[in-house]
Amino acid sequence: MNQPFIRNHHYNEIKKQIGQLQNTCNSVSDSKVVKAVRNDTEVKLNELISDATDDQKQLLSNLEQLQTSADFQRYMHALEPYLAEEYAQVSDNQLKKLFPKHKKLKLPDLTGSTYRFATYLGWTDQAANKMFIVYDLKGKLIGIEGRYTPTNKKGVCFVCNRHAEVALFMATTKWKPAGASPDYYRAIGNYLCVNSEVCNKNITDVDTLEKFIHGVLVGP
Repeated sequence: MNQPFIRNHHYNEIKKQIGQLQNTCNSVSDSKVVKAVRNDTEVKLNELISDATDDQKQLLSNLEQLQTSADFQRYMHALEPYLAEEYAQVSDNQLKKLFPKHKKLKLPDLTGSTYRFATYLGWTDQAANKMFIVYDLKGKLIGIEGRYTPTNKKGVCFVCNRHAEVALFMATTKWKPAGASPDYYRAIGNYLCVNSEVCNKNITDVDTLEKFIHGVLVGP
C-alpha cells in the first residue's frame, strides 16, 4: 500500500523542476550540461521533503531513466498515489465550526474535488464580500475569513507567487496587544488569487501562507 508523503505544494515544485529538466533534455545538445542539470534536479528533489524516508527519496530520484516525453509523463503520474489527500475527510459541520459567527455560512461545493491537489480550501461569498480559507496547520484545521475586494485585473498572488486575477483579502487579526481597548481593531491583507483552484495548482511553498495565518492568529 502506498503511504502518502507528498503534499500538493511539494508536487507542484516537483512538476516545475521536472519540467525544467525536460526542457533542458529537449533543447540542449551538450550531454555534460544535461547531466549537470539532471544531477542538480535530483539534489533539489532529495532536499524538498525534509522528513522523507530513504525509500521515498529514492522514488523521487532515478532521473537517469527520464529521456522521452513519455518518460517524464510516467514519472509524474507515478507520484500521484503518494499525494496526501489532506481535506478528503473534512465535513460541512467541521467547516461550520471554524466560522461560528456565520450562522448561514455559504459552504463551498466540494463535489468532485480532487483533494490530492489542494494545499488549502478557499471560497468566496460574493453577496457578503467575504473570502474564506481553511488550512491544515500541523494537523489542525484553521479557518481564516476576510473582506474580499475584487481588483478586476491581474496581479501577483502572495500565496502562489504567480500572475493571475487577484482580489484584496483583508483579515481581522485575533491578537490584541496587552492593555488594548475593547474596540481595538487591526487587519492585515494581501492580494490572493480569485480562483483558489488555480492557486492550488501553482503554489510551491507554504511559508508565506503560514506566516499570514500566524499574523492573523498570533500577531506580529
